[in-house]
Amino acid sequence: MSFKDFYNNEVKPKAMKLMKLTNPMAVPKLVKIVVNVGAGEAVNNKDVLEKIQEQLALITGQKPIITKAKKSISAFKIRKGLPIGVKVTLRGKRMNDFLEKLVKIVIPRIRDFRGISEKSIDKNGNLNLGFREQTIFPEIEFDKIDKIRGLEVTIVTNAKNHNMGKILFELMGIPFKKN
Repeated sequence: MSFKDFYNNEVKPKAMKLMKLTNPMAVPKLVKIVVNVGAGEAVNNKDVLEKIQEQLALITGQKPIITKAKKSISAFKIRKGLPIGVKVTLRGKRMNDFLEKLVKIVIPRIRDFRGISEKSIDKNGNLNLGFREQTIFPEIEFDKIDKIRGLEVTIVTNAKNHNMGKILFELMGIPFKKN
């Protein structure tokens, strides 16, 4: 069963009950997933961004774009317009496949994992996750990486508030810390 079928057949009916909604269209759903890697060392070494692009393409199955600095920061030797990061925006089938991989394969591989903090959900019901290393993704071969880098994953929903987002993520199988 695909993740979309899982959402429609299991998550949606349970969410309607828990959120006390009468209209199935009012149930929050995923809009997009953004995977982002910031690379400050790109200031000195231009090849870094290409390596990160290759790794992100393997992880997400989509070609990433290079992000540029929005403003100059002299302390970090960053000028406006300098390429300093790589990101991918996933929607549709790729988004569902990535979320399924995240829940079923990647999160269980995290060492000493005790659950995701509820504070990772913002007031609009979006979930922000940070990973310390890209090696927890099964596509990345440890021998072929030049340096261990962190990456951020933002799961954007159309939930109206924090609680709706939390209910949605719990039903989708994202493990939160027990109080």
